[in-house]
Amino acid sequence: MLIQENASLFPYNTFGIRCSAEYLAQFTSVSELQEILSQNKFHTQSKLLLGGGSNILFTKDFNGLVLLNEIKGIETVAEDPQSITLKVGGGENWHQFVSHCVSKGWGGLENLSLIPGKVGAAPMQNIGAYGVEQNACFIELDALDMISKSVVIFSKSDCHFGYRESYFKQKGKDRYAITSVTYKLNKHPKLNIEYGAIGQELDMMGVSTPTIGTVAQAVINIRSSKLPDPKDIGNSGSFFKNPIIENVIFELLKSNYPTIVAYPAQSGYTKLAAGWLIEKAGWKGYREGDFGVHKNQALVLVNYGNASGAEIIDLSNRIIDDVKLKFGVDLEREVNIV
Repeated sequence: MLIQENASLFPYNTFGIRCSAEYLAQFTSVSELQEILSQNKFHTQSKLLLGGGSNILFTKDFNGLVLLNEIKGIETVAEDPQSITLKVGGGENWHQFVSHCVSKGWGGLENLSLIPGKVGAAPMQNIGAYGVEQNACFIELDALDMISKSVVIFSKSDCHFGYRESYFKQKGKDRYAITSVTYKLNKHPKLNIEYGAIGQELDMMGVSTPTIGTVAQAVINIRSSKLPDPKDIGNSGSFFKNPIIENVIFELLKSNYPTIVAYPAQSGYTKLAAGWLIEKAGWKGYREGDFGVHKNQALVLVNYGNASGAEIIDLSNRIIDDVKLKFGVDLEREVNIV
C-alpha cells in the first residue's frame, strides 16, 4: 500500500491532462482500501476513485484523496453446460477480461471489446457498444461503502442501469468503490451483429459463419480505425452520449435531413448518432491550439499535447450549443467532469 502526496495524475487519465492530487493511493484488496480509509487524515477528505482514468476529464487539481483500484482476479463461481458465472476483480483491465472470455468461448461481452478502462468502472458507466450493454450479462457487484467501510452487494435492480447511467453516477456517486463484478457468460451465445458496421466488417474479413472471436475482432478493427489510441493522442473515447428523442421529433428531423443516422430505442423513441450531428454541424476535424475534434470520429474530443481540461470543456460547450441551434437536439456529455 503506497500513499503519495502532491502526486501527478498525468499517467492516470487518458486525456493526458496535467494535474495533481493532494493524496494518491493504490489498493489491491478490500482490506487495503479499508485500511487507507481508516486513517484519520482521510476522514474528511474528498475522495475520487479511478479505474483506468478513461472516462474522466480533470479541469483542476484534486484537493483530496484519489484511489486507484488494482484488485485483480477472475474466479469461477458457477458453471453448467450452458453458461459460466465469473467474479472479476474491479481492477482487472476490461478489454483483457473480454479477451479472456472470448478465448474460452464464453459469449455475451464480445461486442464490448477494446473499450478502455477497468472492470469496476463498467457497471458504474453501464458501458455499451454495437447494440450491447454490460448489464446484459451482469449478475451483481460488491462495493465498499467508503463512509461505513462495509462491503455491500448490489443486485442488477439495485444498480438502476440506464443508457450510460447507473446508481453509482447518481445517488451513489463518490460513495462506493466497486471491488468486484459478477457476470454470467453463455457457452452457446446468440451473436449480435446487426448494429453498426459489424456485418460489413465481417464481410470484409471474409467471414461467412461468425463466431464470438470473429465478432470481437470485427469490433476491434472498427474501433481501431475510428478511435485514436490515448497513448498517441489524449482522449476519453466518446465524449457525448447518443441523444434519445421521441419518434415524432425524429420524423420531423428526418424530413429535413434524410441521411440522418439513427437507431431504434425504447418504445416511442429513437436514438440519434451524436457523431453524425456533430459532423454535420461542421466540427469533425476541428482544431484550435492543442485541443480539437478527432478527424476520424466526431464524437471524440482530443488533447494533442498540452490542452487544459477547461479548454476541452469550453469546446464541448460550443459543440452542444451549435448542435442545439442547428438540429434542436440536446447533447449530453458522457465523460465525468472533475
